[in-house]
Amino acid sequence: MCLLAVLYRLVPESPILVAANREEYYDRPSQPPSIQSGKPRVLCGLDQRAGGTWLGVNQHGMFVGLCNRIGSSDPFGARSRGLLAREVLRCGSARKGVDKAMEELMAHRYEGLNLVVCDAESGWVIHSDGEAEVVPLEEGLNIIGNQDLNDPNDERVRLAHRLLTLQMLDSPVKFLAVASKVFARSPSPPGRPTMVARGSDYGTVSSTLIALSPKPRDAIFQFSAGAPDEAKYEDYSPMLRDILSRGLREARSKAKVS
Repeated sequence: MCLLAVLYRLVPESPILVAANREEYYDRPSQPPSIQSGKPRVLCGLDQRAGGTWLGVNQHGMFVGLCNRIGSSDPFGARSRGLLAREVLRCGSARKGVDKAMEELMAHRYEGLNLVVCDAESGWVIHSDGEAEVVPLEEGLNIIGNQDLNDPNDERVRLAHRLLTLQMLDSPVKFLAVASKVFARSPSPPGRPTMVARGSDYGTVSSTLIALSPKPRDAIFQFSAGAPDEAKYEDYSPMLRDILSRGLREARSKAKVS
């Protein structure tokens, strides 16, 4: 399971605002976010077992986030969904990313997934469990767990939506401040929904906060290498600003040539 919130195209100075908790087996090793080699440049963490990622941003300002999905398909022999996320992050836009994801899902069998793909121009969620469905992101607050986008039957999604709408989130600073507290909500008594999951061998292993802005210098990337109720968010913004600046320079160079 994972939980991911995207405030999409509601705040002009940051059209993409993200808060995400990753849940995984504690003994599954991963690397914290770093800039990956190759083009386009990508900032993401890496799953050291399968080589995929659960979340990342590329130099074109495209965000990709992944949650597993509850379904009925047999995962035996299926590819790691994190590999699909890495493939999509190589694309130049969200529309191209969705096309790439659908091609991959038709060609290979993946574990059940919910894949968020968005940039400043368009935003989408792909639900896939044997069959794939593409759903547009709504303008405003979008929350997804291991069921459908903004699923009214998902208790965690409902709780996250309620907690994130208690205040007007009309700036990047306000969104990140509120989301950092909401997504660090400690486990409640058994049977009640909570933001941080903590089991004997599986639970929240990291958390990420992102603000993507038209100006690279305003972009923010914060990462907690553990459950955010116990581990502090560290600032990875310089890495994000570096790849976004590179992308902007390359786009301007291509525009001059054409």
